[in-house]
Amino acid sequence: MGWIGALLSAALLSVGFFSPQGGEPQSVYAFRAKDIDGRDRSLAEFRGKVLLIVNTASRCGYTRQYEGLERLYRAHSKDGLVVLGFPCNQFGNQEPGSERDIKQFCSQNYGVTFPMFAKIDVNGPNAHPLYRWLKAQTKDAADIQWNFTKFLVGRDGKVLGRFASSVAPESPELREAVRKALASRK
Repeated sequence: MGWIGALLSAALLSVGFFSPQGGEPQSVYAFRAKDIDGRDRSLAEFRGKVLLIVNTASRCGYTRQYEGLERLYRAHSKDGLVVLGFPCNQFGNQEPGSERDIKQFCSQNYGVTFPMFAKIDVNGPNAHPLYRWLKAQTKDAADIQWNFTKFLVGRDGKVLGRFASSVAPESPELREAVRKALASRK
């Protein structure tokens, strides 16, 4: 691997795309992200939980899904479900505010208590490494098409499925997938 390859590998390792052991990450737990308050968090803190990872926005036609996501989280958090919200401004400038604005909006309008993270890109050259990995783990590895795309991650940290923005949190399809993931033990 020439010096360019070594440099690229070092750069990807520094942003968390490759696991410290080398190679591509085997689970979601290899990633880190800034939370909505600017703290660096390891997704390893959610080890053993079922995760629903969602790119969100405050001015989207699907913004009302915050309500359903919060209901789903509250109904199943005791069973091990954690919803993780990742605000994104890549689709129609639908999340232009600061993290402080986003946090206030989510709390005041939807009573969001699930973990929210700092604004990220989900597509393109600046896509967060987590989202590059999530997309690569599904049959549909295409770019995210809109806000409120959902990735369901099992207790083992592996992606179980990808759900389009139009699949609401209360849809039978998503609820059944969450139920099955929660019923499964490592």
